[in-house]
Amino acid sequence: MDLDPKTDLSFTRSLAAPVPLLWECWTTPKHIMQFFIPKPHKVTACDIDLRVGGRFNTTFEVEGNEMQNTGVFLEIIDQRKLVFTDTYSEGWKPAPDPFMTAMVLFEDDGKGGTTYTAIARHRSAEARETHEKMGFYDGWGTVAEQLEAYARTLIR
Repeated sequence: MDLDPKTDLSFTRSLAAPVPLLWECWTTPKHIMQFFIPKPHKVTACDIDLRVGGRFNTTFEVEGNEMQNTGVFLEIIDQRKLVFTDTYSEGWKPAPDPFMTAMVLFEDDGKGGTTYTAIARHRSAEARETHEKMGFYDGWGTVAEQLEAYARTLIR
């Protein structure tokens, strides 16, 4: 995949949990609520319709404030790739001020774990810079750590 350093942010991590379990965590609302935002903030609601054009809606509580995020899935490759955006909401309704398109990639590392890549694509260099200054690497990195820790509690 070609990344544009002017508009894209990304990182790759090795996570000590198998792809099928991480996929389940990313595609199941009760699991999303356990890792999807850095603690002490929390996800208070999640609604997923796992299909292209289906909704990926979350509600966060951040420092006592409620934040709603509506979006749709753009691409789904089972246990390999999720692409979602806040550019549209369900029914392909355009958002007035979209922020990003996210891609989450899962690859079996051959040792029971997962090579996990998170990518955030932005509509402009300024939006990318804003996201980086907001703490993309720390925030999404914390989410990856929380995902790994939570998934490990589910290992059967």
